[in-house]
Amino acid sequence: MFYNQLLESTTNERQQLLNLPLIRAGATGQVSLQAYIAFLIEAYHHVKHTVPLLMACGSKLSDEYEWLRAGIAEYINEELGHQEWILNDIAACGGDKEAVRNSLPGAATEIMVAYAYDMIHRVNPIGFLGMVLVLEGTSTALATQVGESLQTSLNLPNQAFSYLTSHGALDVGHTEFYAALVNKIEDKKVRDLLILSAKNFYQLYGDIFRELGERFMPANLQEVTA
Repeated sequence: MFYNQLLESTTNERQQLLNLPLIRAGATGQVSLQAYIAFLIEAYHHVKHTVPLLMACGSKLSDEYEWLRAGIAEYINEELGHQEWILNDIAACGGDKEAVRNSLPGAATEIMVAYAYDMIHRVNPIGFLGMVLVLEGTSTALATQVGESLQTSLNLPNQAFSYLTSHGALDVGHTEFYAALVNKIEDKKVRDLLILSAKNFYQLYGDIFRELGERFMPANLQEVTA
């Protein structure tokens, strides 16, 4: 099955992401409230593009991928309004959600979103599924664990973790749906593009956490780069 090939081909990139210091610290509840809010702010700035990106992807698919357009439509229905969950989480943490709504993303978030739009409009809309793999796969692997760990360590209410806890559960079902979709892709060039896209999105999504890590992680725990 192509889905398994996709996972195998991106194993190194996925492990590099999951081993980032800030992600490891979050999984054990060892980040500050300020770092958690900063993560939510960046999440807001890319999640608010999820539905527009899905719509753009669906609109650019050729007729031979009508079956995929139908799958994209289901995704859209599932993803509507999730950016508002994040803003509500920020408010529950004591942050100003309207200030966040009107703020600008960090450079890494801006670049990842820009690459997603560019992939859809300039390269191939199916390449956007690389971003879906990265975000949903990371959520499935980490979201619930991170949410529970941070809630305990930061002593925050359930209302501060609706984005993380919901996505940990939701994306398990999404992953099965995603696998069924990509397994229908038969064109080798399209498959190769999707693998390359996923590798790039792992790097780009990781850059968000590297950027946050530079701000919030002690220097001796930051990722050592060559």
